[in-house]
Amino acid sequence: MRQVIQYQKTGELFIDELPPPALRNGGVLVQNYFSLVSAGTERSSVATAQASMIGKAKRRPDLVKQVKENIKREGLRATWDKVRTRIDNYAQLGYSSAGIVVDSSVAEFNPGDRVACAGLGYASHAELIFVPKNLVCRMPDHVGFDEAAFTTLGAIALQGVRQAEVRLGENVAVIGLGLLGLITVQLLKANGCRVIGLDISDHHFELARKLGCDDCLVSSMAALPCVVSSTRGYGTDAVIITAATASSQPVELAIEMARKRSTIVIVGDVGMKIPRHPFYQKEIDFRISCSYGPGRYDGSYEERGIDYPAGYVRWTENRNMQAILDLIAAGELNVQALATHRFPIEDALRAYDLITGKAQEPYLGLLIQYPQHVKKGLIRTAERKEAHIRVGFIGAGNFAQSFLLPPLKKSHAVLKGVLTATPVKAKSAAKKFGFEFCTGDVDELLADANTVFIVTRHDSHASFVRRALAAGCHVFVEKPLAVTLDELRDIQNLYAEKAAAGQQLMVGFNRRYSQPFRDIKSFMRDVKEPLVISYRVNAGFLPKDHWTQAPGQGGRLIGEGCHFIDCMAFLTGSNPVSVYAECIASNNTQVTQEDNLCIVVKFADGSVGTLLYVANGDKALPKEYCEVYGGGKCAVMDNFARAHFFADGQVRKKKYGGDKGHAEEVKAFIESLEGKGNRIIPFDSLVNTTLVTLKARESLKTKMPASITM
Repeated sequence: MRQVIQYQKTGELFIDELPPPALRNGGVLVQNYFSLVSAGTERSSVATAQASMIGKAKRRPDLVKQVKENIKREGLRATWDKVRTRIDNYAQLGYSSAGIVVDSSVAEFNPGDRVACAGLGYASHAELIFVPKNLVCRMPDHVGFDEAAFTTLGAIALQGVRQAEVRLGENVAVIGLGLLGLITVQLLKANGCRVIGLDISDHHFELARKLGCDDCLVSSMAALPCVVSSTRGYGTDAVIITAATASSQPVELAIEMARKRSTIVIVGDVGMKIPRHPFYQKEIDFRISCSYGPGRYDGSYEERGIDYPAGYVRWTENRNMQAILDLIAAGELNVQALATHRFPIEDALRAYDLITGKAQEPYLGLLIQYPQHVKKGLIRTAERKEAHIRVGFIGAGNFAQSFLLPPLKKSHAVLKGVLTATPVKAKSAAKKFGFEFCTGDVDELLADANTVFIVTRHDSHASFVRRALAAGCHVFVEKPLAVTLDELRDIQNLYAEKAAAGQQLMVGFNRRYSQPFRDIKSFMRDVKEPLVISYRVNAGFLPKDHWTQAPGQGGRLIGEGCHFIDCMAFLTGSNPVSVYAECIASNNTQVTQEDNLCIVVKFADGSVGTLLYVANGDKALPKEYCEVYGGGKCAVMDNFARAHFFADGQVRKKKYGGDKGHAEEVKAFIESLEGKGNRIIPFDSLVNTTLVTLKARESLKTKMPASITM
């Protein structure tokens, strides 16, 4: 299928062939007929990507702050690798489209339904898209696909009007008569308001008047006498700012024209240096409208499909979308008058020439049109090769591209196919690392591979492991191996059959492959008595809406705690036999209590390991610190940057580069498949480590130690 994508490093735009997305739980596959280019949002995205690194930093100070914090936590080299990986990728554009449902995993929609779609990363400029159900609305019969493509932008305008809480007969000013402003004008007229439109250019004044604007004025302080006159001297009851500018002039103008105790709503992206004195004198109610309404940026609503009850939240983003479609159907919102250009998908880049100023031509609504027949199937990106190890890669996000794919590319394995939830990410990874093809179909991937890497969200690991093993493939799965006991049992039973045929299974417990821990293991090798291990992890706070905290993902204990348990098993060379866990009891509703816990693990050889995992510490403290005691020796690992070795009353110090062993674990796995040694983790150890985390969660509930048995 074809899609508009942008290379983040240079900002260059492409219309590229990508694999179609796969149908996932909770949504629908839609064949787009039209999508709308959002001039303001997409112009900003394109400009940011086309800027230099310094320019990118100036435009996104929020990301600069994240980079600085990451340097403190993980070091300069690791942070630079992350930044480089993130910008050396392709991004999708667009967030408003309409088309036909071709497949559905939810009861609310069926193949053949005509729908409007919303959401950045979902309703993209592509022939086929996957969209979660709460970002999809069924279209009224008499609304065309080209009209329905305006639905998302209409919902943004409608949410701004709702925030203004305007009443019949009130005077409302709209600053910025672009696409968003002209939709806002019509919504206000449908609500019985008197509307004054302002813009720095009079280019759209005639159209604004046709669409219901009572007065049109050039946006400047010189317009104030006219505003006063047209409002009978009262001033505006509300001002809705739909302009896009770095200047604070629209806000300053809004303050001057607003009556005392009225409302100003920001919908567009404008400067917000707000002078205090006039706000104070007039007691202005200043509001910012968030996108298309309640539910926006809430993963539970958008991704997991959990709706808000209408009795408590009447107008969610989906219900705002429905209202826009109803207004179009009733003829009260005329979006046809706003559509100035229509481009077939093969000419879609002409739309970006307009919004970036490369082509000088007046425009408003820019529609991209798609054919009714879509080419599907895997996309070849390199010539076919044959090799002993043929890799299929499932999930190729920033982690995989930063830590697993670079060493895999250097190995003797042939990279066959890559699959991700988002087609553009699959194409990015295929081009960057030399995969022969990218696809959205797991069966296509498994048909051409004998070794599979799984680096997806935690709740999908066990399912992909079973499918890959059943297909006769060797498997490398990023931690965790499973998030429930039932999943672990199923894998254990299946692997018991497959191991006899020579299939291998590896989990990405990389810490044991890092040089500091290998050195500590060597240093303690002559100790013949039990070890005492203390491992402290300053993991950092994650909000409850982070995907790892979602139901079914296992949380951080199962998702990351397994790393440190495996490291203890490596150092002791022994199997865990019991675990006891306690977490904090906090009244803070923002805190996930299981993210702050202490775990004590007893091993068969008498060793004891404690894991102190905290998310309530300070970012300035390095993340990982481990102490190992036994046989009159001590060793300390300090965040993979240095280690201290204590013996015979003396200390030896050694520095490291911060590497956590990812490259070495990939090398060990590939060498094992090549018959060059066996440094992969024994399957029983993989099961036991996973069991410890599952039983630790059980211990948190029972307040009792738990045995490490199925």
